[in-house]
Amino acid sequence: MAKLSLTLAVTVLDRTRAILDGTIRPEGIDLNCLPMSVEEIFWRMSKHSEFDVSEMSGTAYMLDRAKADPRFIAVPVFLSRSFRHSGMYVHAGSGIERPEDLVGKRVGAPEYAVTAVTWIRGMLKHEYGIEPSDLHWMIGGQESPGREERAYFVPPAGVTIEPLPPGATLNDMLVKGEIDAMFAPRIPKPFAEGNPAIRRLFPDVQAVEEDYYRRTKIFPIMHILVMKQEIYREHPWVAESLYKAFRRAKEECMQAMYDATAIPCSLPWFVQEIERERRVFGYDLWPYGIEESRPTLEAMVQYHVEQELIPRAIPIEELFATPTVNEFKI
Repeated sequence: MAKLSLTLAVTVLDRTRAILDGTIRPEGIDLNCLPMSVEEIFWRMSKHSEFDVSEMSGTAYMLDRAKADPRFIAVPVFLSRSFRHSGMYVHAGSGIERPEDLVGKRVGAPEYAVTAVTWIRGMLKHEYGIEPSDLHWMIGGQESPGREERAYFVPPAGVTIEPLPPGATLNDMLVKGEIDAMFAPRIPKPFAEGNPAIRRLFPDVQAVEEDYYRRTKIFPIMHILVMKQEIYREHPWVAESLYKAFRRAKEECMQAMYDATAIPCSLPWFVQEIERERRVFGYDLWPYGIEESRPTLEAMVQYHVEQELIPRAIPIEELFATPTVNEFKI
């Protein structure tokens, strides 16, 4: 019997490499793999539904799933996670020393409905009592002018969202002090180059993020694996096949990282860092599946409702293909 041919668009990660190079193949599926940048994948999938299966922004997926006729269904494969305290940058002369100093300030973001910024807004509200309406939002490209929102949403009541001036970028405006702060998933190029005009809001950011996880058990999910709804309706077995393959690829990646004879990294204390992080997170540093990530998924839904990006709370189980919710046991 011929295998089902599907296109797959994901970024090249340690956890996806075995899928992309064909070392691990999902049962019954012949994948045409299209590795590319997240910005290109998200734009082409959100705007044009170009791929059968793809990596997708968490917020873009939530917005789609809240529609009466959603285009996509997810499997609980979380290709990107990141604590976003480290994604908050301020101008050195802004006077911003702590989160509460952000109130009333001009804050830039590449998009209002980008997942990283959704998580930052949720964290600011629940950790520091800062509402989205307390900030003046400036939206546009981080490195290139003219960036647009990928996902359609109705701007929340009371929130001021302003586009950047024509030809402007967030990086340049932050360096010049034309915005006071920037929230972004990508490290600003001037910051990476050591420009003293930009600094992180939290100087000891790893300690802050570790404390946040220990208290909340939230490890923010950024990107989710999704497939077209019509493919799932016609071939429901595809969801579990993809889930098993991606989970195996992740597990083999994690095992290889800890194998002292095959360390894929030049850092001298790489294994010791894995051991340190396991003391924080437990053995599985990068969990797939619903139950392992339920506190994070519950917060994710809550934040999207609170920020008026979706009209109602979606039950966690409705976000994912049914075969991946109730798995078989041996």
